[in-house]
Amino acid sequence: MHRKPTPQVTARSAAQGRARDSDIDTRILAAAKRQLAVLGYEGMSIAAVAAEAGTTRQALYRRWPGKAALAEAAVASVEEAPAEAPPEAPAIADPFAALVAELTDFQRKVSRPGRLSLVGTMLQESTDLQVRERYQARVIHPRRQRLTAILEAAQHLGLVDEDADLAVAVTMCTGSWYGRALAGEPVPADWPMRTAALVWRAVGGQTA
Repeated sequence: MHRKPTPQVTARSAAQGRARDSDIDTRILAAAKRQLAVLGYEGMSIAAVAAEAGTTRQALYRRWPGKAALAEAAVASVEEAPAEAPPEAPAIADPFAALVAELTDFQRKVSRPGRLSLVGTMLQESTDLQVRERYQARVIHPRRQRLTAILEAAQHLGLVDEDADLAVAVTMCTGSWYGRALAGEPVPADWPMRTAALVWRAVGGQTA
């Protein structure tokens, strides 16, 4: 005798027959990053992210349990941290050239649409602590580690003062860009070279 499919079997077959939208995670994270940058953490909403990504809140909740988890995932998707660990100081043969290259990379990435606004979002008191910590771990700390390694290499090679305050020097490297941006001043094309030269001299180095 032919048996009628049970509701459970019918539902499972239907689910298996639906093609999974492999692009949906990318769309959701892109929408979340944009809203974080434009509206801040407090202004971002699950409903608005779902609508912008062309999906439903239910689909979003199946992937992330809430707003904080979604924001954390969006921040984690920022393409900033390299796959490898920062180089050991002795492995950097030309620290000044490495400093210019690092600042060039910083300028390129921080100039992307929405990136500076995302920095502002991380400074807001309303931003979830775990979201801020993920941003620091993904974006801020790796950059500072690489800059520190470069300046330590310069010390190792005797190119800068042995007692130079590297902690302040590292902050000067990126802080000057944020200062100009907040003041509404255009950042010159040769900002990486000029900033590297200024920091280099500040720690006792000599430039040509």
